[in-house]
Amino acid sequence: MPFASLGLSQSLVRAVVASNYHAPTEVQKVAIPAVLNGRDVRASAATGAGKTAAYVLPLLQRLMKTVPTKPRPTYVLILVPTRELAAQVGREIDKFEKFLPQPVKSVVAFGGVSINPQMMDLRGGAEVVVATPGRLLDLVEHNALHLNQVGTLVLDEADRMLDLGFAQEVDRILALLPRRRQNLLFSATFPEEVEKLAQGLLHDPVRIAVENEAAEKPDIIQRAIEVDDAQRGPLLRHLIKTEKWPRALVFVASQHSAEHVAGKLINAGIRATAFHGDMSQGARTRALEDIKDLHITVLVATDLAARGLDIVELPVVVNYDLPRSTDDYLHRIGRTGRAGEKGMAVSFVTAGSHAHFRLIERRNDLQVAREQVPGFEPTELEPPPQPAGGGIKGKRLSKKDKLRAEAARRAAME
Repeated sequence: MPFASLGLSQSLVRAVVASNYHAPTEVQKVAIPAVLNGRDVRASAATGAGKTAAYVLPLLQRLMKTVPTKPRPTYVLILVPTRELAAQVGREIDKFEKFLPQPVKSVVAFGGVSINPQMMDLRGGAEVVVATPGRLLDLVEHNALHLNQVGTLVLDEADRMLDLGFAQEVDRILALLPRRRQNLLFSATFPEEVEKLAQGLLHDPVRIAVENEAAEKPDIIQRAIEVDDAQRGPLLRHLIKTEKWPRALVFVASQHSAEHVAGKLINAGIRATAFHGDMSQGARTRALEDIKDLHITVLVATDLAARGLDIVELPVVVNYDLPRSTDDYLHRIGRTGRAGEKGMAVSFVTAGSHAHFRLIERRNDLQVAREQVPGFEPTELEPPPQPAGGGIKGKRLSKKDKLRAEAARRAAME
C-alpha cells in the first residue's frame, strides 16, 4: 500500500519519499486516514511502529487548509513525557514541514533549560506546540501561550507520561483546552490508569492495536549470557573489545550505576559516558551527539533512553541490568535494528535474574538461548537469599521518601 493511497497530498508524499519511507507501517495505514477524517484515535503501538509519522503527516495536511493569521493560533498540541521525545517529534515535524506549499510554525518546549528562549520562539504564535506537561503549564502561566484554539490534542507515550507522575499536570492542561476537539492517544501499553484516561478523553475512537510490531519486524539477534553479578563489568569490557563494537547502548537500573559503569569503562580505556535524568539538558544533549558522531563508543543509560531515542546505525544494545518491566525489554532492544539495519541485543542473566528473564520471555513470546562466554562462566547457581520481612530494617524508603524521590525524578525527566 503506497502512502498516496492513504489520502496524503502530493507534497507530503514527496516528503515521505525523501525520508526513505518505503511503505506505511500497520499503525500508519489505519491512523493516517482516521486523523485526516477528524476521528479520535486510540492506538496501542510499540516503539519503532512509526507512530510519530502516523499523526504528524495527517495533521500537517490538515493545517495546510488553515488561513494564515497573525499571531498564529495554536491548533495542534502534542504532549510527550520526556525532553528527548519532544526533540525527536520536533525533528520529524521539521523534516516534513519543509515540503509544504505554505510554512507551518512549530515550537518545542521542555524543562531543564531556560524558559526565555522558548518564550521568544512563541512570539507571534505557533500552529504546532510539542511540549512536556510541566513546561507547557509554565508557558501558559507566563502568558506566552494560549490554548483556546487547540483543535487537536496528541498524547504520545501516555503510559510513560503517567508512570512519571504527570497525571495532575495532564488534568490541568485538559481543563484549559476547548471541549470540542480531536484527541489522539498513543500508548505502548494500556494499564488501568491509561485506560481510564482513554475512556474519559476519547469519543468513538478508531482503535488500533499493533502489538509487538517493533519486536517482530527489525532484524535483531537476541542473546542471553549467563554471568555472575560481579563479572558483568569485566564481561562487558571483554565483549566491547573482542567483538569490536563500534558503539553500544548499555542499560542499567539506576543513575548511580550509569555513572559507575561508565567510569569503569573509561578507566579501561573505552570512551564512554553516562546518560540519566539527573544530568542537565546540555549534558544529555552532548552525550547523545557524542554517541551519534562516534566521539564515544558506549552510552550507559537508565530507562530514560528506552523510548524516544533514534540513534542511526546503533549495532548493539546491552541489558547490563534487566528492565523491571517486561514491556520495557522491547522498548530497550528497539533502539537497535532500526530503519532496516541489523542489530543485536545482549542481556546479562545472573543467578538472581534468571526467573525474571524467563518472565520477560513468556510475556513477550520469546525464546532466547542461554550462552556462556569462556573465562566468564558463572559460579553462582542459586539466587541470593532474601531477608525475612521483605528487606533489611532501616534500609527501605518511607512513603514520604518515596514521594520525594518521585518528585525529584519527575523534575529531572522534564
